[in-house]
Amino acid sequence: MKKTLLVTLQACLLAGIASSAMAADKLVFGIALEPYPPFSFKSGKGDWSGFEPEMITAVCARMQADCTLNEMSWDGLIPALKSQQVDVVLNSLSITPERQQVIDFTQPYFFTRALWIGERNLELDPTPAGLKGKIIGVQGSTTHAAFVKKYYAEDSTIRYYNDQDDLLADLRSGRVDIMLADQLVVEPLLELPDNAMLASKGVAPLDPLFGDGVGAGVRKGNDALRERLNVALQALRTDGSYEKIRERYFKTDISALE
Repeated sequence: MKKTLLVTLQACLLAGIASSAMAADKLVFGIALEPYPPFSFKSGKGDWSGFEPEMITAVCARMQADCTLNEMSWDGLIPALKSQQVDVVLNSLSITPERQQVIDFTQPYFFTRALWIGERNLELDPTPAGLKGKIIGVQGSTTHAAFVKKYYAEDSTIRYYNDQDDLLADLRSGRVDIMLADQLVVEPLLELPDNAMLASKGVAPLDPLFGDGVGAGVRKGNDALRERLNVALQALRTDGSYEKIRERYFKTDISALE
């Protein structure tokens, strides 16, 4: 009877381990509803496209994981991760000390600078003194928003936007004087006819608020998943898959992987 009980317990234990392994191979990735081309956007058929959806597909293939996307607002991504609605956020999350207090990150998989954009013929010095009295537009819940709030809020008016398209529209119409955004995202937009009146006003200086590159976020303490993601990301770099994906969306090297 003891032997039978032991065998039964062992069978239950193995079944539990197998169940956990299967559960670990089903991963939900959070993705922001707001389009953020070329990083993430929907095709005409409603399918997700862009650099990061392709990265998610490649990473999941490397991990042999069954992955799905859970769409939500940008500012809901980290709360969804913490509340276990999603397992991973691979969606342009900069690795900052503030975020590292509430979630863990993989190694960075890309790096970009912050760029000031304003009306082409308007002379603007993008320093706190130079933008005194001006209206600064920025997307909310971003490192750009944190940077502007810290250094410019005292003497400038800051307007926060959920969607970058709305921000660009207000910049073109003159409702804001200047915007701060991701260089990789806005530089291609400056080449569009609709934005012909806009131009770069300079790159923002490096600052700890911008973080140490962009990584995939996981829940605090989920080291096993974080390491699986790290191994997959490094493998994509090693076999050239990362570079092939990058070339479809960016002209310059954005890699932050070692």
